[in-house]
Amino acid sequence: MIPFDHTWPYDVVMGDVYAQDCPFCGTNHVLLPIKPRELKEIQGGRKRLLVFPCCHSRITLVDCDGDYLLADVPLRNQLK
Repeated sequence: MIPFDHTWPYDVVMGDVYAQDCPFCGTNHVLLPIKPRELKEIQGGRKRLLVFPCCHSRITLVDCDGDYLLADVPLRNQLK
């Protein structure tokens, strides 16, 4: 079973990938440095380093689906 605390929601809007907010600093509407074609590669098993442009926090994406990114570290409850 996939641990829910390792997931983060995303949206694809006009060819760009956005997160509603950053799991580390809380910045709203973050443009992620990933293209939609890279999401298909991640779904196929390729890992990808993701650096959030707002606070430069890093995670490794290990999988994704149509709604959520799956990271190698917990992303939920990071905000205090």
